[in-house]
Amino acid sequence: MNQKIAVLGPGSWGTALAQVLAENGHEVRIWGNLPAQIAEINTYHTNRHYLPDVKIPDSIVAYDELAEAIADCDAVLFVIPTKAIRVVAQEFAQKVKNAPVIIHAAKGLEQGSHKRISEILIEEIPEAHRKAVTVLSGPSHAEEVVKHDITTITAASTDLAAAKYVQDLFMNDYFRIYTNDDVIGVETGAALKNIIALGAGAIAGLGFGDDAKAAIMTRGLAEISRLGVAMGANPLTFIGLSGVGDLIVTCTSVHSRNWRAGNLLGKGHKLDEVLENMGMIVEGVSTTKAAMELARQLNVEMPITETIYGVLYEGQDVKDAAKNIMLRDAREENEFSLE
Repeated sequence: MNQKIAVLGPGSWGTALAQVLAENGHEVRIWGNLPAQIAEINTYHTNRHYLPDVKIPDSIVAYDELAEAIADCDAVLFVIPTKAIRVVAQEFAQKVKNAPVIIHAAKGLEQGSHKRISEILIEEIPEAHRKAVTVLSGPSHAEEVVKHDITTITAASTDLAAAKYVQDLFMNDYFRIYTNDDVIGVETGAALKNIIALGAGAIAGLGFGDDAKAAIMTRGLAEISRLGVAMGANPLTFIGLSGVGDLIVTCTSVHSRNWRAGNLLGKGHKLDEVLENMGMIVEGVSTTKAAMELARQLNVEMPITETIYGVLYEGQDVKDAAKNIMLRDAREENEFSLE
């Protein structure tokens, strides 16, 4: 089943997914808005800013004109920052001529509206110009996928035939896909784990060890689950790949830009300085704001998220914030029901 696929977003994850698709025999186009980067991919078959020392398959062709990239494609994969999803979806809707399957591998919540990525895509792309929207998410680092490390993630859609189609596109001997119909849970887990990764990085930056790491990941998963279920997710999703799986990989690896950003905050660096030096989008920062607003709207208690929000947006000292959350009133572990 050789398909024609456009990957929108030549960052590290978009490039890695494009490589998987090309190695599976599909015709792959990758689109971006930086002409120098597009020229580098087409001329040298590299993307050094995001994946140094990686040779991109020669069959991948890069475009800086969206209409050319998406022309006659069977599927279009959005792998761009959350803040750009709506604008690019609007441009896509104006330029697409057929009705491809829409896939996204972005992880975040829209500022202001608090909407999930699939909701934005469904809003902005008319049904006449798309098939079902499928979410691709789970524990994965682009730096490891391009080296063919064993990776397992989830394809989630309300249309299981679409999820199965995406599964077939990507499956090979190092990249395994499971299907799921809980789009809300998969997208919520994908977005909120970045908040907890900021906290896990900060804990490490402050000099704390494995005990603290386990604590923030475990209690962080409880927060993710509470908010996700309040949004309509299946609680079982959060003990799967896009829940605890993605949380583990994002909270424990130096490949995680959210962990690295948190680590620098824990070491005393200012947020503006951290973001300037990262060179890539740190989705957890904006997601913290959206999640905090959403939690208050839905009356869901999220003390870790609230603490991280205080550090990012209210100028709280990281050390004081870590101490204060430990001094909260005593609780029962299972006090907050998921139902």
